[in-house]
Amino acid sequence: MTHASPHQAHQAQQARTADPAHPAQHGARPLPPHTPDSDGQAELLDLDAEVLAEHTAAITAWLPLDVEPRHIVDLGCGTGAGTFALLARFPAAELTAVDASAGHLERLREKAEALGVADRVRTVAADLDGDWPDLGRPGLVWASASLHHLADPDRTLRAVRELLAPGGLFAVVELAGFPRFLPADAPRERPGLEDRCHAALARHHAEHVPHRGADWGPRLAAAGFAAAGERTISVRVDASRDDAVGRYALSSLERLRAGAASALPAEDLSALDRLLDTGGPFSILRRDDLAVRTERTVWAARRA
Repeated sequence: MTHASPHQAHQAQQARTADPAHPAQHGARPLPPHTPDSDGQAELLDLDAEVLAEHTAAITAWLPLDVEPRHIVDLGCGTGAGTFALLARFPAAELTAVDASAGHLERLREKAEALGVADRVRTVAADLDGDWPDLGRPGLVWASASLHHLADPDRTLRAVRELLAPGGLFAVVELAGFPRFLPADAPRERPGLEDRCHAALARHHAEHVPHRGADWGPRLAAAGFAAAGERTISVRVDASRDDAVGRYALSSLERLRAGAASALPAEDLSALDRLLDTGGPFSILRRDDLAVRTERTVWAARRA
């Protein structure tokens, strides 16, 4: 059983906060650094980066760039999943990583030092719904799982267009919903549990995160961008292939519980808690049938 995010204590402002159940929550208002929740959130972001690294690399390889960028901005960078994929893809580039969480940025800097790329990374703390600092004139702006958290993402799209160098590219990446992990008939005593959790979370999102699931293509066009491409990548990573999948499932389902608990019946909550009890016989870490299943869509648009 996990504790709810500190954001959930501010129901009136949830449209301006990060989604408490999303695996890549960043880019909006900051959590206090080094709280238990922010530490757990950072761990989940790191697991997301590890398990989905191959798919992130496929997206960066696909980006329809006319020339390789020398300066990149990662908006809502979290702990650096996109940051380090982009630095690997474009070895001559420098990158400005922007996030509201001081804890996430500190973790990103530590990773940059460990990977020997600290001289290529600048971190900037900023609320994307507030006033933006000077971010230079990048040739590529990357926003992964961050725009839908904002109160006014269309304002951000216009700001990115002004930020980009002429001919520069804007890449918007989103997961198609919260990842799934369990077979449809699991757990045995409450088959379909994950589907019901997702349905409950969808109701939560509809009220508090209205931009989640948006089609960003028309919104990019309305902001003055020229479409450069769109691609959806199906994701399936079996636990037998990556031993991090179990830990990713555990952390993700803890977040899912935090977002969906109020709408679930007691029987479902009990079944979910048995899965989340790492010391119990039904722990999700004991299952050998887990797989990460989701989709990632990327919209690429160019400043005319």
